[in-house]
Amino acid sequence: MLSRFMSGSIRNLEREYNCTVRLLDDTEYTCTIQRDAKGQYLFDLICHHLNLLEKDYFGIRYVDPDKQRHWLEVTKSIPKQMKSQPPFTMCLRVKFYPPDPAALKEEITRYLVFLQIKRDLYHGRLLCKTSDAAMLAAHILQAEIGDYDPGKHPEGYSSKFQFFPKHSEKLERRIADIHKTELIGQTPETSELNFLQKAQSLETYGVDPHPCKDVSGNPAFLAFTPFGFVVLQGNKRVHFLKWHEVTKLKFEGKTFHIYANQKEDKKIILTYFAPTPEACKHLWKCGVENQAFYKLEKSSQVRTVSSSNLFFKGSRFRYSGRVAKEVMEQSAKIKREPPEIHRAGLVPSRSCPSITHGPRLSSVPRTRRRAVHISIMEGLESLRDSAHSTPVRSVSHGDSFMTRSRSQAADVGGSTSIISDEAYSPSDSVLPTPVAEHRSVEHAAAAAANGASGSIQEEKESEAGTPTAGEPGGGEVDGGGRATPRAGAPLSEVEQANKFVLSVLRLLLVTVGLLFALLLLLIVLTESDLDVAFLSDIRQTPEFEQFHSEYFCPLRRWFACRLRWAGGLLLEEERAGAAEEESAPAE
Repeated sequence: MLSRFMSGSIRNLEREYNCTVRLLDDTEYTCTIQRDAKGQYLFDLICHHLNLLEKDYFGIRYVDPDKQRHWLEVTKSIPKQMKSQPPFTMCLRVKFYPPDPAALKEEITRYLVFLQIKRDLYHGRLLCKTSDAAMLAAHILQAEIGDYDPGKHPEGYSSKFQFFPKHSEKLERRIADIHKTELIGQTPETSELNFLQKAQSLETYGVDPHPCKDVSGNPAFLAFTPFGFVVLQGNKRVHFLKWHEVTKLKFEGKTFHIYANQKEDKKIILTYFAPTPEACKHLWKCGVENQAFYKLEKSSQVRTVSSSNLFFKGSRFRYSGRVAKEVMEQSAKIKREPPEIHRAGLVPSRSCPSITHGPRLSSVPRTRRRAVHISIMEGLESLRDSAHSTPVRSVSHGDSFMTRSRSQAADVGGSTSIISDEAYSPSDSVLPTPVAEHRSVEHAAAAAANGASGSIQEEKESEAGTPTAGEPGGGEVDGGGRATPRAGAPLSEVEQANKFVLSVLRLLLVTVGLLFALLLLLIVLTESDLDVAFLSDIRQTPEFEQFHSEYFCPLRRWFACRLRWAGGLLLEEERAGAAEEESAPAE
């Protein structure tokens, strides 16, 4: 708390702040912003630097000192949103995944989305079966190193690049076979387009999972995609609600609710628990923005959303920006020469596995060079698959809440579907990443040897997943040494009682304030010259006459006297000033 207070004091003394934004190619864009600069200013600077016009799909993400991720709001001041001391560090990421990446107007936009999805694949956010994984990795190879050349690519060349959190030798051989035989002759543009089309067909396309727990305490991952709301458990998708079915998103403390209407007027309420109240609020804001972007027809239909049914309680938030349909219509009007893209190629390293994520966006000819190292991923344990589905609270035709069985819960949004092989799990998508400092390779290797999730240093971004074991705010550690959210359990009785007392006190304060405001309004109206029967009856009562003569009139005379006294002082000052001006020429 003291450090935050001091950081705020330091920021107030400065007029300009240094800001660094890490781009999708892991390069950094550094600029200086004014103290009152809004998020839109920085976002426009980045898009101008990248020569990007279809910018509505992207956003700037940062992480606070508590390792909670946030999207930079374009309508608010940047320093007021940041809780850390300058210089500020953020990163550019895809915020709204295009429903159809192949329909994007410009190649540079498709290339940036390609880099984001390649990053998602590497960090386990894009889950898929082994056959799909081999095809995606082969497209990456073809796009970044070109056709297979026996002179340049010796036996086992695909094993020197890491496309996934972990993979087997069999998968490496399959990747090389596809690259050698099926993709010969494809240009980088064609390979990237085929990669996007393949990724878009997967059920976890566009997933940025938020770790939570269901009402039974089972780990789950909530995500918002271009097509709806998704719940992942283990390597399975247990719930899917289309955007037109979702009616309301609500949160209170750590509890997150999703309201939906399905067929035959069946109302569904899903309840989950986030690790912290801040994580739950971030989840809610992401859901509100995604629902507005993909569901609405026009941005004029966007409304301010409240997290509570009562106007004086909860948070209020409004999505700022265009919706998906408007973005597509605006993209169709773009008419310019396609900007040149400086692609980077994969550079293997025997001492440390490496993988590229990046474009070098400039106006120079295309070349292929890359030298970004990542922390060692050996020893990354396979994560346990959860076979539990989420208990659902259902309301149908006014029935009371009830807990459904597993078979019934699987029917919410479709049957449970397996989206990946055992080797892939959503937990890999929330590996801890450094905030400001970078851990050494030795530290990462030691963590891997101990069975903990290795920090992915090649991210070099300001977004953090779950805290590592042993860190403040971290979760409990399971038998495999993996940290799990500790605060995802339901609230205790003491916390629930405290929340109830605070709600009652807030209600009382608001009620007293409203009554006081109504009383002042009534006094003003009765003392006015309005000729209304209701007010005339009040003026004729003995109580009002007593109040008027004993309280109101003396108070009015006192105010009038003070105003006359203040006016007299001002008049005397003006006369004194005029006298000084007249005496100055005489001297």
